[in-house]
Amino acid sequence: MIITNALIVTKSEVLRGSVHTVDGWIEAVDPAPSALPAAIDLEGDFLIPGLVETHTDNLEKHLIPRPDVLWPSPMAALMAHDAEISCAGITTVLDGVFLGFNHTMRRELVHSSIDAIRKAHERALCRCDHMIHLRCEVPEAALMDYFEPYVGDPLLKLVSLNDHTPGQRQWRELESYKAYYKLKDKSEEAITRFINGHREQQMKHAAGNRRRVAEICRTLGITLASHDDTREDVHQAVDEGVVISEFPTTREAAQTARARGLRIVAGAPNLVRGGSHSGNVSARGLAASGLLDSLSSDYVPSSLLQAAFCLYHNLDYKLPDAIAKVSANPADMIGLHDRGEIMPGKRADLVRVSIMENLPIVRAVWREGKRVS
Repeated sequence: MIITNALIVTKSEVLRGSVHTVDGWIEAVDPAPSALPAAIDLEGDFLIPGLVETHTDNLEKHLIPRPDVLWPSPMAALMAHDAEISCAGITTVLDGVFLGFNHTMRRELVHSSIDAIRKAHERALCRCDHMIHLRCEVPEAALMDYFEPYVGDPLLKLVSLNDHTPGQRQWRELESYKAYYKLKDKSEEAITRFINGHREQQMKHAAGNRRRVAEICRTLGITLASHDDTREDVHQAVDEGVVISEFPTTREAAQTARARGLRIVAGAPNLVRGGSHSGNVSARGLAASGLLDSLSSDYVPSSLLQAAFCLYHNLDYKLPDAIAKVSANPADMIGLHDRGEIMPGKRADLVRVSIMENLPIVRAVWREGKRVS
């Protein structure tokens, strides 16, 4: 395949030219148009590497499309999720599987969703390359029973340590916690009972689970992240072998993560919206201060590409640097060194992007040289 007349975004520059691919791999990047009739003319649109998503809840949205509605076919939910993220320009995705059961349906979803991902991978059913991110809610009493069966799975590329207990990390402000979980209409007695129940569970299980998960990941060389860190949490995470700080909650936490050598991931929805939905630090502020390595679409797949161009249009990032935050950098963080850049020897995961009033529009997506969207 030859793609020509494109503004090609490499890791270091933007050049107008052509990309040649053979058997799913990039063979050459030429700073000149191709005259071959079979070449695909991008008419001056951008050509960027396929996006790499390390943290998304989007599969769960399709598995539980409404509160208390469990979709009867996990494979159908996966296919719908796959189509959505492919159209957002994502060619590699780590599907977040949450191992914490404050929502009772989540317990039913762990095995069925991972089984669907495995089967789809074996049968090459998906447009995107799907892998697994196990999100370990450390206060969960049954965490290890659900975590340990998957530690040797070749599709497991990331494990994160999560703790959403009210009063700390993301939910330092209890009013924000009450609003998010729609507790304000409940009696004070019911709210107190609800919060105290979570805190008791944390005291019983969090420290031991966190220690065991971290030890397993260190032993097996599984990339480990810590979620919603404060400054104090960063120091603990480094001692545990964590290498990624997902969504640090404050500027001080991000500064500490940078000083301790952790890679920093922020939410693309936060950056696009101009602020956090839960009152945590602004991703734009982190980006402006050089405290950002990678972005994640979290709960809005289309936000990943929008956020990259927001860095370019609104925060004066050079376009190659902005695109690296959603391609090369996340790929490198999880050890996928065969993708994330447009250069010879890398996978031909490519996205055609038009710009309309500063909004990036996905026009075409190729994974390993094959058109998938």
